[in-house]
Amino acid sequence: MLIIGIAGGTGSGKTTVVRKIIEKLPQGEVAVLPQDSYYRDNADMPLEERQEINFDHPDSIEFELLVKHLKKLKKGEPIDQPIYSYLTCLRSEETILVEPKEVVIVEGILALTQPELRDLMDLKVFVDCDADDRLNRVIKRDIIERGRSVEKVLNRYEKTVKPMHLQFIEPTKRYADIIVPQGGNNVVAIDILTHFIEKNLIVRM
Repeated sequence: MLIIGIAGGTGSGKTTVVRKIIEKLPQGEVAVLPQDSYYRDNADMPLEERQEINFDHPDSIEFELLVKHLKKLKKGEPIDQPIYSYLTCLRSEETILVEPKEVVIVEGILALTQPELRDLMDLKVFVDCDADDRLNRVIKRDIIERGRSVEKVLNRYEKTVKPMHLQFIEPTKRYADIIVPQGGNNVVAIDILTHFIEKNLIVRM
C-alpha cells in the first residue's frame, strides 16, 4: 500500500489535485480519506456555538481516529469512515465503508501537522497557492456549499483562516517531499505525482 498525504491552505486546490491524480490511475486502485470527515462530533454544543468552531485548528480534528483507520487499512482491514456535515457541524450516524486499496490518499489542510500521521505516509505533498486566489475560492465555495454569507466568510477568514494558515498550515511545507504551485492547474506536477505513484505500484506488485 502506498500512502500519500496531500496538504495545503484552504482553497489551494488540493481536492482538484487529488481528483486529477485519480483520473490518471487505474479505476478502483485509490481510496481517499478526507481530513474533513474526521472533524470531532460536537453534538453536546448548541448549533450557534458549533458554527463558531475554529475548523482550521488541529484540535478540531480527531487525528487519533484517522491514524487508527490508516493503520487498519495498512493491515488490510476495511474501515467505517465518518461523514461530517458543515451545515449542522455534526457527524452523521451513517458512515462510508472504505476498503483497503493499493493507494490511499489522506487529504486536508492539516494533513501534515501530526508526526504520527506523517510517519505513515510514503509521500508528502503540499499544494501551494497565492493567498488572494485561495480567498476567492473560499468565498465561492462557502457561499454555495456551506450556506455562509460573504460577510461571514470574510470575518472567518480574518479571525481564523488566515492566522491558522500562518501558524499551522504554511509551516508544514517543510515536511513536503513535493510542493505543487498553482494547485490543480499545475499539469506538470500532477503528471510527476502520477508517474511516481504508477512506478511504485509496479514495484510493489
